[in-house]
Amino acid sequence: MLKNKKEELKKPYIMILGSAQDGGHPIAICKKVCCKNAVLKNEKPTRVSCIAIVDPISSEQWIIDATPDLKEQLNELYKQSKSEKINGIFLTHAHIGHYLGLAQLGQEVIGSKKIKVYCMQRMFDFLSNNGPWDQLIKLQNITLEKIQNELTVKLNSRISITPILVPHRDEYSETVCYLVSTMKKKLLYIPDIDKWHLWDKDIKEMIKIVDYALLDGTFYQDGELSRDMSKIPHPFVKESMILFKDLSKQNKQKVFFTHLNHTNPLIIKESKEQFEVKKLGFNFAMDNLVLEL
Repeated sequence: MLKNKKEELKKPYIMILGSAQDGGHPIAICKKVCCKNAVLKNEKPTRVSCIAIVDPISSEQWIIDATPDLKEQLNELYKQSKSEKINGIFLTHAHIGHYLGLAQLGQEVIGSKKIKVYCMQRMFDFLSNNGPWDQLIKLQNITLEKIQNELTVKLNSRISITPILVPHRDEYSETVCYLVSTMKKKLLYIPDIDKWHLWDKDIKEMIKIVDYALLDGTFYQDGELSRDMSKIPHPFVKESMILFKDLSKQNKQKVFFTHLNHTNPLIIKESKEQFEVKKLGFNFAMDNLVLEL
């Protein structure tokens, strides 16, 4: 009985280690207001999208994606969990914000020993056949573990994770999202997807069966960039909120928009867009936010 009470007090949790798109916020040498003001005010940067899965009972922890901000993210995770060990890294795809941090595991930096990196077949091949990633494998800084679409991986007795293919610009690898599950709660993490209607799943139905949905909010609306945004398709936050407008209040509250581009006003504290999203019943991800599983 005492053990059960202890476990109740130490539930697994998700920690959001980053909520920005691949370049973080502010990005380098950006003269637009979205970044210029953050630099002038010396605001704390928003790190690239990444989440940690933590079991405080076993002191095990896993992360989804190895971002360019991995160093800072591991330091923040240690402050929260007090555990140094990373039991594994799950990769979503081969865009720069999602795997470049693997370089931090090399002998020039951390010099890790056989950290498991879970990835789909094409991502496995990409890392195995291209430097400097193949060197991490040869020196056994990492070991690659193949995963398969919708085949669940049991992390321990309390937590499991399932990769699910999503449509995206798959130049070098396929792209997956992840469903993280415990006995009591589920979290859906989709940092990148082209458009909701291109997926063979119904995102509204997916939201209904989980407790948290961290969803692609890269751009707030069309016209945000000075180039053809159809060439880099993402579901605009405004599009998603219209699509989700008929969800119940409870289901809307599950949604956290993440992977925010530096041009996305949701990344600016107390912007009118932040207030609008909250007014409509949704949420946006923030660095260091903890969600109990």
